[in-house]
Amino acid sequence: MIRLLGTLLLASALAAAPPAADRFREANERARAGDTPKALEIYRELAQGKVERAALYWNWAQAAGARGAQGEALWALLRAREIAPGDGAVGREIERLRQAANLDPAEIAPDPLTVVARTARRFRLDLVACLLLAISVAAHAGLRWRRAGAPLARMAWTALALGLAVAVVPVAGAYARPTGVVIRRGAPVLDAASPTAESIGSLREGEVVPLLGRSGDYVRVEDSSGVRGWAAAADLSPLTGR
Repeated sequence: MIRLLGTLLLASALAAAPPAADRFREANERARAGDTPKALEIYRELAQGKVERAALYWNWAQAAGARGAQGEALWALLRAREIAPGDGAVGREIERLRQAANLDPAEIAPDPLTVVARTARRFRLDLVACLLLAISVAAHAGLRWRRAGAPLARMAWTALALGLAVAVVPVAGAYARPTGVVIRRGAPVLDAASPTAESIGSLREGEVVPLLGRSGDYVRVEDSSGVRGWAAAADLSPLTGR
């Protein structure tokens, strides 16, 4: 249901931009016809044009999977989940691909704060916190100007406490580290940001890794075993903290 709603929202957004709508339809037709390279090219073009909708990344994942690009497919689904955290179909497809890639759950969720941030977005906890704090302010104002009794005082302090407690979740989620998904099988981890650097390991396709820094065409990463090094930026696609 949520995926259907996402598709409708995407169509609505694209309706204001006919060229983008035409390109999206063309990409879907190319994918159905088996021309996945061209379909993926158009999906990338749309994403670079700031068409950020879960339906776009869902279709992207299907095209990438049909081409055998497992890491790219998983990345696209994870991007869809970032946009629509409550979409159950996306979650089930992520789990299917995770198992197919033989990845541990921790390998696609290396930073617990990313889960916190996603939960905050799913339930719009930032708005909930603002609403509760607004109720608290209004109740305190009523206490001051109308000299109301104990019930209003309890409401004022209860709303304040709940608002602050709820606000902790989106605030904590804001401290999540940027992450990226490995889209190349056997992507090497290097001891320096240089094409002549020595390899000290490799990353697993589909693995989500924290992005710790960047130097030219290389990003500093940390794999699931705790090894830190440099990987070619082309071997990863940013997931969060863009």
